Amino acid sequence: MPDIPLMTLLLLCLAAGAAGWIDAVVGGGGLLLLPALLVGLGQLPPTFILGTNKAVAICGTTGAAVTYTRKAPVDVRIAVRIGVAAAVGSLAGASLASGIDSGVLRPLIMVVLLTVLAFILLRPTFGTAPALTGPLPRHRILTAILAVGLGIGFYDGLIGPGTGTFLVIALAATLGMDLVTSSATAKVVNVCTNAGALITFGLQGTVLWRLAAVLACFNLVGGMVGARMALKRGSGFVRGVLVVVVVSLVCKLGYDQWVG
Repeated sequence: MPDIPLMTLLLLCLAAGAAGWIDAVVGGGGLLLLPALLVGLGQLPPTFILGTNKAVAICGTTGAAVTYTRKAPVDVRIAVRIGVAAAVGSLAGASLASGIDSGVLRPLIMVVLLTVLAFILLRPTFGTAPALTGPLPRHRILTAILAVGLGIGFYDGLIGPGTGTFLVIALAATLGMDLVTSSATAKVVNVCTNAGALITFGLQGTVLWRLAAVLACFNLVGGMVGARMALKRGSGFVRGVLVVVVVSLVCKLGYDQWVG
């Protein structure tokens, strides 16, 4: 582990805990933890920061997924299928990432996010209750596997920011879930995608395991606390956090595009 000042380590621990909480509620925790690691470990190559981030994130995501599946009506089999598809899509996206100009893609993503935000604000009942009852139709499951799994997985490998948030919204829309169940399902999917990425980084030797173990403890606690709060407070609470995260995503992408 590199020599890190105590204050920097404490700030990274706080960022890891907060990121776990955000990720558990509505996704997007990487928006906080990844920049924190980039600042705190700026002397290291980016691959080590990305690998360490995945090692931390998978702990919080797993803790949140376990907490959710104990209380929320999550179909783990469907979630794992979507997760496997997302892992495949992520590999495909990563293989094309080097040839894509992110400066062209960011404005398109911001337009999508602003459209999503308008949709959420103009439809106050979206995700507040399940839109479907009974067994899920096969065509909806297939759509979730192909469109949500492969599609968002591809985006995750290509660019990445906001993948968890996109998952929550897309699962609620395609499978008719309320936002709590959608967030719970997204966590299971995230475990699959994070595991695939972590294996890759681990084989490359670009994970700072000792630092990741410290930060993972805080991320795990944050993830479990976030999941319990979402379960306790319901879809209205998740909806409010979702709006804040989407706005934050737009601001971050805008900053990266025109300032950073």
